[in-house]
Amino acid sequence: MTTDKLIPRVGVGVLIKNDKNEVLLGERMGSHGAGEWCFPGGHLDFGETIFDTAKRETKEETGLDVDEFELISVADELKYIKTDNKHYLNIGIMAKYRGGEIVLMEPHKCREWKWFNLNDLPERMLEGTQLIIRNYKAGEIYQQT
Repeated sequence: MTTDKLIPRVGVGVLIKNDKNEVLLGERMGSHGAGEWCFPGGHLDFGETIFDTAKRETKEETGLDVDEFELISVADELKYIKTDNKHYLNIGIMAKYRGGEIVLMEPHKCREWKWFNLNDLPERMLEGTQLIIRNYKAGEIYQQT
């Protein structure tokens, strides 16, 4: 593959907190980052806003409805360039959880969804999710690495 065909993608990750201040993470399978935990999210579609992406991807992956979106992070996700030829501009969105039961909507992509305390997260996390959490905890939208 030649470098002129490699282009960055825009990924949106959605930080959803419940009333216990826990965040929702899913264990990835089958694609880059398999075995790593991540927020619901996915690619920005052409003509879609980042908030539209956050709402759509959360519904597609978890069955949950979310609203009251806030931009909390913009980050350069570069970890997977050498292993998977993937470079992402990662956008972190915080969304309000409105209740409902989590449904494993894409079992071929995600092993399970689970709530985690922000101070007791799994060791293996997708880089984009790590960056969103880092920026969120620091109260900064962008930090150069």
